[in-house]
Amino acid sequence: MNARGLVDFINASPSPFHCVAEVTRRLLQAGFSETPDDAEGPLPERGFLCRSGTVHAWVRGTDAPASAGFRLVGAHTDSPNLRLKPSPAFAKEGYALLGVETYGGVLLHTWTDRDLGISGRVVVRGDRGLETRLVRIDRPLARVANLAIHLDREVNTKGLVLNKQTHLPPIVALGSAVPVETLVASALHIDPKALLGFDLGLHDLQPATLGGLNDEFIFAPRLDNQASCYTALEALIAVAAGQRPASTAVMALFDHEECGSGSERGAESALLGHLLEALAEGPLRRALARSFLVSADMAHGVHPNYADRHEPHHKPMLGGGPVIKTNVNLSYATDAETAARFRAACADEGVATQDYVVRSDLPCGSTIGSIAAAGLAVRTVDVGCAMLSMHSIREQAGADDVAAMARAMRRLLAGG
Repeated sequence: MNARGLVDFINASPSPFHCVAEVTRRLLQAGFSETPDDAEGPLPERGFLCRSGTVHAWVRGTDAPASAGFRLVGAHTDSPNLRLKPSPAFAKEGYALLGVETYGGVLLHTWTDRDLGISGRVVVRGDRGLETRLVRIDRPLARVANLAIHLDREVNTKGLVLNKQTHLPPIVALGSAVPVETLVASALHIDPKALLGFDLGLHDLQPATLGGLNDEFIFAPRLDNQASCYTALEALIAVAAGQRPASTAVMALFDHEECGSGSERGAESALLGHLLEALAEGPLRRALARSFLVSADMAHGVHPNYADRHEPHHKPMLGGGPVIKTNVNLSYATDAETAARFRAACADEGVATQDYVVRSDLPCGSTIGSIAAAGLAVRTVDVGCAMLSMHSIREQAGADDVAAMARAMRRLLAGG
């Protein structure tokens, strides 16, 4: 439940599918059991269900949810990146390239001049029908090369502007087009003809690490939002290892937040509601009225070189503790009651809190918080750890914030 643990978690999770696989590995190790999302009958005391890049897990409370409610922590497994198109291979000017599409709000220039691997999932025809397999190619296959400054003398004064269609396809070889099926088949040791579908993206090969003079920082890809996934997971496992709480504790990690959550496994779907209904042991309406959700996503820490981009009196610091995120137009779901509840839990754990609101003259981002709050009619607070370089290929956060957030989540999941 610390920064080094988060580094290991991120290094195991180059895609949302790998993130779910790492979460489920750790849940199984902690004594949780997997349940199909269409299972009939009572659910186990400690269990989880998966659907592709989404995983939900729970620890049943001693009291029925109809009387004690649910304590939920939600986050998302996906991160902005470059995803391969269905027929990505093409050749141009003597180079083999791969067609890519931007997933989420990618900070485009950070993906240039990087050693990139390929990861995700594929569907293959096996002896028992269609099978889904994870793919991770951790060697420098692809590179989005920058144009030399000699050919663009104004790049440092007017800025680098990248066209998503024409400038982002990475180079993978010299010569003719290289089918992605060939690359994947070689990695999986299968016949390329057996590969019938894929969800693949590029990932940075530089591993996550601690950094700074005193290791006070985390330098890593996908901190948004695997950091929240990790702290939620550690908190739930800690609850399962302790005295069984009165309320049922639930961790909900969703796919597709970065592109709007509108899928069969995103926060806008009915998947979590179906699970809560199965756990409710009585009227779900009553259970939800007694419930509380912590929506955990990363927060904008103040940047020393761009401090004017922050609201002057709300400048969260890396290492300063969990950030409570508020927006009166409900891009965040926080209100006075839910903020107070989170602050109280943090105070009980000896954890400091910070506040964030966007400048009044800037637009505000969004999270799963308001989506889940509206869909479930459950009281919700939006929180996160402060970070820099959000949506870059390499992001930065405070090392001490990891344990602080995990402790606050554990307190809330245990009924605090």
